[in-house]
Amino acid sequence: MHQLRPDEALRLADEAGAALREAQEALAPFPSLVGSGPLHDAAKEYAEARLTAAMVADDPLPSPEALDVPAAAWLNGLAEAASELRRHLLDRLRQGELARSETLLATMDDAYGLLVTMDYPDAVSGGLRRTTDALRAVLERTRGDLTTTLLQSRLQAALDQAAGSLD
Repeated sequence: MHQLRPDEALRLADEAGAALREAQEALAPFPSLVGSGPLHDAAKEYAEARLTAAMVADDPLPSPEALDVPAAAWLNGLAEAASELRRHLLDRLRQGELARSETLLATMDDAYGLLVTMDYPDAVSGGLRRTTDALRAVLERTRGDLTTTLLQSRLQAALDQAAGSLD
């Protein structure tokens, strides 16, 4: 998605989803392994890919049920996807897409707003509190970068206008 090749990104996500479902089916007879780290991490990464794609495209977010991932993996994937938006936002800033960058920041902020309301022990949430705290730091850095760029853009416009009135 960051390389602006959504078709390729979605193809890879489809492959990852198929591999995840295969792993889920293989481990279904072993419930103690289903809740283990590797399968949770795979589900989280898959959710992150799908949620990032939806956020970048301004599409509705797919639900945990639609992705066939546990809620904890979906929530952690949402936090990671919101953090990934920073990269896309900065790329949009470099292209001069200020309005799009503001929209992306609002999306990041909305995700954080939801995640911060989740108050469950780490054993239930898969470490969501730590991931949400990391998102907050990314969100604040991104807000600062966007604010600086917007102010610089306004200053440049004012300077251009003043220079034009001198002509």
